Amino acid sequence: MQNVFKLDALANAPINTDPYPYFTVDRAIDEDKVGAIIDAFPTINDGGSYNIDDVEMHPTFKSLIDSIDTPAFRRIICDKFDVKVMDLPMMITLRGYSRKKDGRIHTDSKTKVATILIYLNPEWSADSGRLRVLRGEHDMDDYVEEIAPGPGSLMAFKVTDNCWHGYPSFEGKRQSIQINFLTSHAAGNKHRFFHRLSAKLKSLFK
Repeated sequence: MQNVFKLDALANAPINTDPYPYFTVDRAIDEDKVGAIIDAFPTINDGGSYNIDDVEMHPTFKSLIDSIDTPAFRRIICDKFDVKVMDLPMMITLRGYSRKKDGRIHTDSKTKVATILIYLNPEWSADSGRLRVLRGEHDMDDYVEEIAPGPGSLMAFKVTDNCWHGYPSFEGKRQSIQINFLTSHAAGNKHRFFHRLSAKLKSLFK
């Protein structure tokens, strides 16, 4: 599967600077391919993040993952956010299920340079579960944009001290890919270790 991403759409998406640098693309994946990719999303029935290396992938889904770590994709992030990620380690994690406690307001770790979220759900009809770009850490309703986690929607942002985001509580299937460019390989190893440990603990207490 080639040309999964609409790279032109990513490259041409306007950068927002209020309240921090970010951009969105409503349909970032080719319409002819996104349905099959959604159907091939790995089965994840528990909350939390899973390392991409720790899940079984159908070839259709793997083709999307393989298309992410490319020079063209990295160059777009460099140009959009004025960061140097061409040689930085990349971490990819998956989420398949949202718990009531998920979505709370937070910023990303300072070990992350940029974050890209790609949602892989059919048309999103629920009022809750929509990602919000927030002005601060206290009010979920003080937001500048709301992104429905529909088929191939994408939101990318530069990690800053004020990159607050979250979503109103939602419980149920909510599939997403999170891509992070990390400051070092040591940071990547630490993140992957804790994601793997969390997954193992959840399996023990089922």
